[in-house]
Amino acid sequence: MAGICQGRVVVVTGAGRGLGREYALAFAAEGASVVVNDLGTSLGGEGRDLSTAQAVVNEIRAVGGKAVANGDDVADWDGAANIIRTALQAFGRLDVIVNNAGFVRDRMFVSQSVDEWDAVIRVHLRGHFCVTSHAVAHWRSEQKAGRAVDARIINTSSGAGLQGSLSQSVYSAAKGGIASLTLVQAAELKRYGITANALAPAARTRMTEQAFAEKMKAPADGFDRQDPANIAPVVVWLGSEQSRDVTGVVFDLEGGRITVANGWNDGPTIDKGARWRPDELAPVIGELLAERPPQKKVWGT
Repeated sequence: MAGICQGRVVVVTGAGRGLGREYALAFAAEGASVVVNDLGTSLGGEGRDLSTAQAVVNEIRAVGGKAVANGDDVADWDGAANIIRTALQAFGRLDVIVNNAGFVRDRMFVSQSVDEWDAVIRVHLRGHFCVTSHAVAHWRSEQKAGRAVDARIINTSSGAGLQGSLSQSVYSAAKGGIASLTLVQAAELKRYGITANALAPAARTRMTEQAFAEKMKAPADGFDRQDPANIAPVVVWLGSEQSRDVTGVVFDLEGGRITVANGWNDGPTIDKGARWRPDELAPVIGELLAERPPQKKVWGT
């Protein structure tokens, strides 16, 4: 039986390990041709090694799947263009972008350096922008040429981006930005046949093993809630033709749990109909905060 992504072409960035590797394997198992992008860097983003991506390609080809490796930097404008070019040259088309690549530089805010800040913002936010910009340019040209487009952008946010996480101020800021970016992409790109959704996945990766070592331990038996393979089915479905009516959604995923994030919605409101005086505001703000539903706590608090 053909898989739900039969004939589709998918780019997965940061696909050499962890979540990205599981996405690449799962897409291939459902019939997609996959560009496995990975720099092969350390957890902190240092070094390069294409063999990391090639190992995943070899796994896919060993079971009859189609895949090619790419070692370009997602946050380099020309490199990102080559990621898209790799898909088109190898497989003749492009249907799905999974923006997964990233790394962390965890520090308390008071200890964060500007270089660390710039590095994390670059790979996450600029990386999402560069790869997706080149993909969207291709899809728009296809539509203008009269060819039907049924394309997918799948971004990677995080629970840290949706609610914050101690020692991860820059990572949280970047991932929160990605969630907002997804909403704008969904609103602007629907007219071209492109959907945009985001993930907030919780699973065992190099990043989470370092930040949440105890929680991420594999159990001796039973369901392994933190296995990154648990996240892949939702990602593959989002990349399929079946998801064409779903856009602008952030999916919070862990184990077998699927939660649709409710986003920033208006809470309690009061309108005086005139300008407030500063000395009036203490009881007014206090009343509004008392009426507001409890917020999720920052991770680690």
